Amino acid sequence: MERGLGEAATNWTPERIAAEEAYHAEVEKNLRRNFAANLAHGLLGQTGFRLVTAPTFVPAYIYLLTGSEFAVGLALASQWLGNALSSTLGATLVEHRKRVLPMGLLIGWGMRGGVLGLSLSAYFLPPHWALIFACVFLLMFGLFNGIQSVIFNYLMAKVIPLRLRGRLTGFRNFAAGLTASGVAYIGGKYFVEAHAWGNGYATTFLAAFILTSIGLSMLMMVREPEPPEVRARTSFALRMREIPGLLRADRELSWFFVASAAAALGTLAVPFYVIYAGHAIGLSGSHLGILSTAFLLSQTGTNLIWGSLADRVGNRIVFLLSIGTWALSTVLLLDTSSLWALAAVFAGLGAGQGGFQNSTQNMILEFGTREDLPMRIAMMNTAISFMNALGPLLGGFIAHSFNFTAVFWISALTLATSFAIVLAFVEEPRARNIFR
Repeated sequence: MERGLGEAATNWTPERIAAEEAYHAEVEKNLRRNFAANLAHGLLGQTGFRLVTAPTFVPAYIYLLTGSEFAVGLALASQWLGNALSSTLGATLVEHRKRVLPMGLLIGWGMRGGVLGLSLSAYFLPPHWALIFACVFLLMFGLFNGIQSVIFNYLMAKVIPLRLRGRLTGFRNFAAGLTASGVAYIGGKYFVEAHAWGNGYATTFLAAFILTSIGLSMLMMVREPEPPEVRARTSFALRMREIPGLLRADRELSWFFVASAAAALGTLAVPFYVIYAGHAIGLSGSHLGILSTAFLLSQTGTNLIWGSLADRVGNRIVFLLSIGTWALSTVLLLDTSSLWALAAVFAGLGAGQGGFQNSTQNMILEFGTREDLPMRIAMMNTAISFMNALGPLLGGFIAHSFNFTAVFWISALTLATSFAIVLAFVEEPRARNIFR
């Protein structure tokens, strides 16, 4: 039960109080099983998806097809545009349902279809058509991912108590990053460099599809409780009209949205990290594997620290530290030209982005009521995804028109803005929760 229910609870009937106690008792009863299922799903699912979302394989693949920075930005923008367009739809699909897992499984398979399509188009289509279909399948991946993110974050909030969410996401990301870093090295060294099965990038994306499909199957183990109350089913248009009221009701939540969106705009530099590194040291399969491994291993190790820190003192400090790390690493990238120094910078980028994802994912769960939780998740995903869609396009335009220096400094500035907003206007929301 989340912040805001404390005020509502003063007017609850004895029957409602008993129902809430029974609901939380069921959560505790199935906690070990649900924790394990979420961990297994995250381990395999994120291992695969990081091969698609890490700032290495997809940007390098698109750049190989086109040689254009703007085309790289366009392809990455397609994915995030899909996320932005579908997140609020995801909320309206599930917020009236007492059980959301069946819908989540259906949407999850659609998302994995986008990864499979990306792989098959790389195998069988000439470069011009491969680029077009890469954008199409990345858009499809994003559309389903926007809905899935809402459903699975809502599901996690239902089955994992607040006191354990940081450790779950931290250890899940740790385990996924550890395996993903190994798979990324194999992808770079033995798939891309060796042109495995005729196209190393296609083979890497196929491996991502297989891993994520196994991970999705793990969620069938979850025992999902039915909450005592859910929102009445309303139309999509009506829920959209209610969003301004949700933001006006909580100014700190509004500022947190602004800060998260500003940080997400910092991703305008993300697709160009690896291209900049390629200009500095050459982008062989081995170099791609090393940089991917450094990025993912850093996400791996630091997620344990971020998760543990979040459980002890809250997600706000994690947000601030991770944004600062991300901004500093972005600036350091400009003065780095050797392989192992670049690997260290990529490790800093991985740590910062991992902490940002971890903190925003968990912190948004701690504002407002449980009934509005799917919509809050959707609003956050929409804000971040729109910035993630705009960022690569803007970054591609700036890189093409000016240089990478301008791209990286603008990224660092938006991250610094996000840091300042949270520092000045957003307090730790966990203190306002009545259940841990």
